[in-house]
Amino acid sequence: MANSTLDTDHDFQNQADPYRRELLAHCYRMLGSIHDAEDLVQETYLRAWRSYGDFEGRSSLRTWLYRIATNVCLTAIDQRGNRPMPSGLGGPTDDPERPVVASPEVPWLEPAPDAVLGADPADPATIVAARESTRLAFVAALQHLPAKQRVVLILRDVLKWRAAEAAELLGTSTAAVNSALQRARAQLEEVAPLRDELVEPTDPAQRDLLERYAKAFEDADIESLVAIFKKDAVWEMPPFPEWYVGVDTIVRLIIAQCGPEPGELRTRPAAANGQPAFGVYKRDEEGVHRPYQLHVLSVTGEGLAQVSAFFDTTLFPTFGLPETI
Repeated sequence: MANSTLDTDHDFQNQADPYRRELLAHCYRMLGSIHDAEDLVQETYLRAWRSYGDFEGRSSLRTWLYRIATNVCLTAIDQRGNRPMPSGLGGPTDDPERPVVASPEVPWLEPAPDAVLGADPADPATIVAARESTRLAFVAALQHLPAKQRVVLILRDVLKWRAAEAAELLGTSTAAVNSALQRARAQLEEVAPLRDELVEPTDPAQRDLLERYAKAFEDADIESLVAIFKKDAVWEMPPFPEWYVGVDTIVRLIIAQCGPEPGELRTRPAAANGQPAFGVYKRDEEGVHRPYQLHVLSVTGEGLAQVSAFFDTTLFPTFGLPETI
């Protein structure tokens, strides 16, 4: 009996482990939190392991795991609600000098490291698809959808499942899936940004812009920042609900709310949601640079279009960023 159990456990691990990364990406798209996604993937595998002996193979193991993961995510959404970005809660703030007040009670959207969500490096097509479907703005837009519509859109448009497959997973009809997909697409069009604006990570112009961005912050060079941003650029910074539009407003915000001195800030490059990112470190009283913010950038051919500056320093280990510089 013991050997039989060990054989079953070993078989389950060999069969199920290859799907762990794509299930993590699925849970992240559903929840908008890399921490929650990691926990729920663990819960998915625990439930699957307990039920593996009863798995009859009427569907593929992949479909079975997605069914479990989706149900786990739907329960979590029902209990925890959606995760917004500041720009999804109301209009921009026009007074950057006004002190900002954090709203830690809001379950804010979290970025996710490319190293965790990355696609098969041997398949360029899956890399592009994964990057498009995990962009921060796309995941934020998903949060505007009701949970069931969110599932349908992810299954159909991201994972490219057939309507009948999605209907089977959700225990509903093909007609209901098609109707939900139509409504989800219509709502997403209202809140989702243009995807084709962002330049590819390999673009030399992007590399130059990122170097200038990091140097401008480290040198406290405000004039250089002005030259990098688009005129209608956006700046938001969870857990603060205020957000700002326009390069002049953003520069006033940085001067008023941060006012860094040369050398006070240091940066380390990262990659989040298929976009360039920086871990930003601030010098403390002991002269040590410690985690301060995680910046996720949206770079277009016309310049820097958006910065999402996350103050949640618990994200730094997830991105493999050092504790100090």
